Amino acid sequence: MVPRLSYLLAVSAVIAAPAVALADGLPEKVGECVETRISELGSRLKGMPDSGSAVSYENGGYGVTQEIVVPLRRARVGDRVKLCLVSIPQDCPPGDDRGRQYRALDLRTHGRWTLPDAEHMCGG
Repeated sequence: MVPRLSYLLAVSAVIAAPAVALADGLPEKVGECVETRISELGSRLKGMPDSGSAVSYENGGYGVTQEIVVPLRRARVGDRVKLCLVSIPQDCPPGDDRGRQYRALDLRTHGRWTLPDAEHMCGG
């Protein structure tokens, strides 16, 4: 009887867990998350450390801001991150999908950040 109870508890935990896809690509729907790794860390403008923060992910994602993001300073290339799509801009010109916001959780440091995928919103 105990093994069956353990099995039911394990199944319940999987069903109740938030969806995190182990995917190659970026999340496509608001609220969807994927697990990826940091592939590059740097500043918004190459060679200008005070110009802001930038991060690239192995799945092709990118985040950038004019601000210095302290949790990114603690992150390392290769860190696993949970990357979630937070928002998608509306009424964009066809083919211009800039301005998506992604929230990241560094699974090593537990640091968090939310960044857009471009310096400018779509249409700008």
